[in-house]
Amino acid sequence: MAAKSANIFVTGIALSCITSLCLLTLSAMLGRHEFFLLLNNDLGVLADQFFRYWTILGDGITWVAVAILVVIFRRQYLLLIVCAIIVSTLITQFAKHFIFPHEFRPTYGLIDMKLIHTVTGVELYTANSFPSGHTATAFTLFLLACLLVKKWWVVPVGFVCAVLVGYSRIYLAQHFPMDVGAGILVAIITVILSAQIQKRWAPLPQ
Repeated sequence: MAAKSANIFVTGIALSCITSLCLLTLSAMLGRHEFFLLLNNDLGVLADQFFRYWTILGDGITWVAVAILVVIFRRQYLLLIVCAIIVSTLITQFAKHFIFPHEFRPTYGLIDMKLIHTVTGVELYTANSFPSGHTATAFTLFLLACLLVKKWWVVPVGFVCAVLVGYSRIYLAQHFPMDVGAGILVAIITVILSAQIQKRWAPLPQ
């Protein structure tokens, strides 16, 4: 990997690490319920609709579109994408169902529902909160873009897009901030492992 590409990826990793650590640290300091309520504000109808649809970028279906684009334009990196899908899914689902099966979501009843901002039309879940799968997907895609797109603009644009997906999970009352922070860590681990596997098959962009 050339110096420029390496610097872009390292910058993406650094931003992701800092964001994750901030969310996890503040959750510990302020309390996960208190920090959630601090961020789960009603920003108006436009924000409701924006985050309702923006959060879809963290859905698993997004991987289908990404895989199609890679097959068309960067077929030699298909292994990287497939590995990222598998690793991210395995880590997230294993953690949700086996390591932290009793981590409930904000609307489970631990917080007075009168204090929680929700968006009409969004189905609210109550279980398997930790970590946030949508956030893991969004940040995995961001870091993959840092690897495959040799342009510096991908860092600010991709980072903002990923952060907005993460925040959407809090805004829509689907996750605590600590869940989002953990989702970012999943993404970091996913991309580093996937990149190592890819290198055995074909070199990353120079």
